[in-house]
Amino acid sequence: MTTQNSVKFDLHTHNQMCGHAIGTIEDYVKAAVEKGLNMIGISDHAPYFHSEEDHPQPGITMAKTHFKRYVKKVLRLKEKYAGQIEVFLGIESDFFPAHSEIYKQILVEHPFDYVIGSVHYVDEISIFKKSRWEGLTNTEKVKTKERYYHLIEQSARSGMCDILGHIDAMKGFYPEFSNIQVKALEHTLRVIGEYELVIEINTSGKTKDCGGWYPADDILERALYHKVGVTFGSDAHNPDRVGDEFEEVQKRLKEIGFKNLNYFSGRQKQSIPI
Repeated sequence: MTTQNSVKFDLHTHNQMCGHAIGTIEDYVKAAVEKGLNMIGISDHAPYFHSEEDHPQPGITMAKTHFKRYVKKVLRLKEKYAGQIEVFLGIESDFFPAHSEIYKQILVEHPFDYVIGSVHYVDEISIFKKSRWEGLTNTEKVKTKERYYHLIEQSARSGMCDILGHIDAMKGFYPEFSNIQVKALEHTLRVIGEYELVIEINTSGKTKDCGGWYPADDILERALYHKVGVTFGSDAHNPDRVGDEFEEVQKRLKEIGFKNLNYFSGRQKQSIPI
């Protein structure tokens, strides 16, 4: 399977356990089978392990008490669909610098195939909150973007994750974000390359105001320069979006100059030719 150009996969999918996606975990596996995928990764939002509350943000992540149930469900589906499709146990974890060791310790206790590390908050404000930019001077906008990429750099250095999620998603509801020039982006890509980590091409950006994938082509070109590996994730919150635009992403990556796509099994990076 791993030596053929026809391998098709999706490592970033959610489900109803996080509270803001529709469909069961099995619905996403079934959708992947129907769409002819060879591999499907389940990667719902990790609980806020650092919180004393079981479920401080309903509708954002799963509860801590649901975490082990999530792991068991995915492992059961891995067995159930063996022979039809390879099911990977993944998770998308927020990166909070002060608590990364807690997350790392908990996640390593379970048989994850991979961990997606994503920055969703800068200065304790959601990166998707468009109003956060209102009234900011150009200097303040630069500093905000620099802090965003500094957090992504820290997540790369933390050892917590294998894949860095949607590394320019802050443009989602504020397309002007892409035009803010910062040196931190180049530095962050260099660090990601040094740590031999992988970034995802996440096609959910097409559903936001920015209307494009995360990250944009210019970032992918710099990622290639810094020898950063790439993978694919739809970030599906609906089974209909599983594998969405995989072939288009593959074509674009080849045009840019990438030779391989990566996936993970047992926290080990595997490559397949594009």
